[in-house]
Amino acid sequence: MARGNYVLTRLVQIVPTFFIIMFLVFMMVRLLPGDPASAILGDRATEEAVARINAKMGLDKPLLVQFGIFVRNFFQGDLGDSLNLKIPVFRLIRQRVPVTIFLTLYGALISVLLAVPLALWAALRRNTAVDNIIRLLFQIGLSLPTFYIALQLLTYLGAKWGWFPIGGYGDTFVAHLYHLFLPALTLGFNMAAILMRTLRTSIIEVLSAEYIRYARAKGLGTQLILLRHVLRNAMISTVTLVGLNIGALFGGAVITESVFAIPGVGRLMIDAIFGRDYQVIQGLTLTFAI
Repeated sequence: MARGNYVLTRLVQIVPTFFIIMFLVFMMVRLLPGDPASAILGDRATEEAVARINAKMGLDKPLLVQFGIFVRNFFQGDLGDSLNLKIPVFRLIRQRVPVTIFLTLYGALISVLLAVPLALWAALRRNTAVDNIIRLLFQIGLSLPTFYIALQLLTYLGAKWGWFPIGGYGDTFVAHLYHLFLPALTLGFNMAAILMRTLRTSIIEVLSAEYIRYARAKGLGTQLILLRHVLRNAMISTVTLVGLNIGALFGGAVITESVFAIPGVGRLMIDAIFGRDYQVIQGLTLTFAI
């Protein structure tokens, strides 16, 4: 019963939190320099033309009135139309979100595949040269910004050596895996460094536990002890970290998709910001928040 009340309380807290996010998104978008009308008209922008477009878009109304209309339309499933693409924002998001979700999950999978064996290897070779090299490698990766890792992978593995495509998404599942390998590796490398450090520490702690010594005393093989007892218990904190970092990976896709020219919501967000496309920025920011 107590657990049910706790879950219900947490769910109820989502409602005011989401309204606050909606208000902040609405206001911050309007603090961006420039205005949509000028961005649409370009060199043809005059005071009369700008005023006419603002009136058509409802941007001449008081901010609170605009916000009320925005909230009403949102709960009616209407995020408006893109000012630049002339397409409903909801349709744009529905087209682009699967690409970003695929990239995010791909990056998370790569991070786990990198972190688990290296963390286990480092923990079993604690304080040796192997351990120090693995920790140094991931410390460097943790310190480098995502866009720099993306540019290096794109330059060498993509453009120079031609092992992977330098952009695009592909048409089939296998093509998706091939085209998105470098951007997924970019996203996953930074997360792998966090997971590896945490998992290494957990494995070292588990290896010194009483039940591990008991398992060895029973004559269980090393491989069985590592798989059944050590990793299963050490992975608890790692699974939690993966869940917490999924949102960070989704947000990190904004830069990665722009570097690799991937048609996801991240690249759409960058294009919308430069184009002062209020409706798209609002819709995408709420998508990231959810």
